[in-house]
Amino acid sequence: MDKITVLNNYLPPGAAPVIARWIDYFECEFKISRNRSTKHGDYRHPFKNAGHRISVNYDLNPYAFLITTVHEFAHLLTWNEYKRKAKPHGQEWKNNFKRMMKPFFEQSIFPPDINHAIQNYLENPAASSCVDLKLYRVLKQYDSKPAHIVCVEKLPMKTLFSLPDGRVFRKEALVRKRYRCVEIKTGAVYLFNALSEVTVFEQKD
Repeated sequence: MDKITVLNNYLPPGAAPVIARWIDYFECEFKISRNRSTKHGDYRHPFKNAGHRISVNYDLNPYAFLITTVHEFAHLLTWNEYKRKAKPHGQEWKNNFKRMMKPFFEQSIFPPDINHAIQNYLENPAASSCVDLKLYRVLKQYDSKPAHIVCVEKLPMKTLFSLPDGRVFRKEALVRKRYRCVEIKTGAVYLFNALSEVTVFEQKD
């Protein structure tokens, strides 16, 4: 199966040919990865006998998949140009991310709300990732998650929720941009990203 056909399963219409050309041009190993709760994508620069390697989580919605893919290719291009002289999300990377987003803006790939959120991100030099909280919140609206999955920020205070590993927490207070939550079994305190996906815990009688 050719690259464009495979990529069409994960990307918005019209985006796959561009990404396929990049994979070939940069001779990049591009992997569609399992879900990783700590990151959406990853770039590894050439090392020993391995070339450029990019991986993107398979379960992202098409717009999030595309933005994450462009994010990682911008790292690749920045590495080719500057090696270790550029900061991971420094101005060099930001400039390349903006350049590499241009074909998708020109094709009107994104709906207006996502397009607006990306443009705002690109004007924000303080943001360290293309998936900052505001952009991520807009992208989440295009997810097709089961009804029982909810973001921590949507839960009322004192609500109990669980993680896939079975641990149960109680939502407490907002601390800057994260929520202070207490693990019920141990009393340990954790800070959760506002958009962390959890399951409301239903106590059995």
